Amino acid sequence: MRYPEGGGLTAERRAFREGIRLLAGEQFAAGEKTAVIAKDLRVSVRSVERWRRAWREGGLGALRSAGPANSPTVTDAQFAELEEELARGPAAHGFDDQRWILLRVQTVIRRRLWVTLSVATVWRLLKRHGWSWQAPARRALERDEHAVELWKKEVWPRVKA
Repeated sequence: MRYPEGGGLTAERRAFREGIRLLAGEQFAAGEKTAVIAKDLRVSVRSVERWRRAWREGGLGALRSAGPANSPTVTDAQFAELEEELARGPAAHGFDDQRWILLRVQTVIRRRLWVTLSVATVWRLLKRHGWSWQAPARRALERDEHAVELWKKEVWPRVKA
């Protein structure tokens, strides 16, 4: 397992395991017993039983690797399209203010790319492509800096006293 790199098996290891399952499939066809196959291939009896069940239902094709379990759900081309959509801004997608939050990005992905991702997956996708979170500076558009300074100098000292 390659946990530091996000988990899963390397392509070589996946191919190796698939080879073992295919060898077991050949032995199933030859009529070998489960315990003999397990001992021969140095795997558990339970695994061989599971493989035999799959082999009975789908033949050798059922023993083939299904590929990496954690393949990217959004391709680079789709992410480029997503970045264009995000550059248009939240208002262009019908949101009230100009803040991108993960839930809104998730909605855009679902509407434009037809891919359903969890909020955590959206965050990992953005992070993997170099995006970072930003805490917005919450300043009212109507804020009058001159009036605020005047209040600090004249009113606040009286209130504080």
